[in-house]
Amino acid sequence: MTTEVKRLIRVRVAKGAAFKRDGYGKKRQLSDSWRKPRGQHNKQREQKKAKGALPKPGYGSPIAVRGMHPSGFFEVLVSSVKELEGLDPKTQAVRISGTVGDRKRVDLQAKAIAAGLKVLNVKTVKTAVKKEEATPAAKGAATPKKETKKAAKPKTEAPAKKGAKKAAAAAPEVKKAPAKETKKAAAPKTEKAVKAPETATKKAAKPKAEKTTEPAAKQDAASKPKGKKKTDSEVKKNE
Repeated sequence: MTTEVKRLIRVRVAKGAAFKRDGYGKKRQLSDSWRKPRGQHNKQREQKKAKGALPKPGYGSPIAVRGMHPSGFFEVLVSSVKELEGLDPKTQAVRISGTVGDRKRVDLQAKAIAAGLKVLNVKTVKTAVKKEEATPAAKGAATPKKETKKAAKPKTEAPAKKGAKKAAAAAPEVKKAPAKETKKAAAPKTEKAVKAPETATKKAAKPKAEKTTEPAAKQDAASKPKGKKKTDSEVKKNE
């Protein structure tokens, strides 16, 4: 970009005016995009004070930079690879259309940059990284390694496990067998010796006490004189 072009772009910015349609601040449905006022009593059309400027000669940008991008290039909208043909990288810049997908956009950007064209809306596309599948030759070479590992594990572990199991199985049988026999033999002897005399003494004591108490009660009853009951006739006679 030459110094003259830069100067003209600065002039264009200084002269630029924002023309807004009449009534855009009164109603929400009205945007600020320019519409020419045509009403008979419209204050903007009559150029009343503070009603907004109208587009008139003198507001335009210099012809040399009219329609130029601030970067100093003229924009060209592109949506396919064929449209890149015949473009001048010195004066023209590329803007990729928004309808282009990410897959095609990668190729378009790469070819435009390779041709020396400036892309105004460059986008970094995230591509999914695919895992490289192993070839059948590599798979065949990897399988024998697994087999050797599996075969090596049982050889080292087998003798140690078998010896430990045999020692563990033999040890409890020798220790537990005599302990159980001594307990069972000792328990019944003590119970019979203690319980036999207790039951015999209790059974012998109960009948003796009962025999001694029964005749004493009968003798007391026999020694007492039996009193005759008075009848009603005897009571009246005595009175």
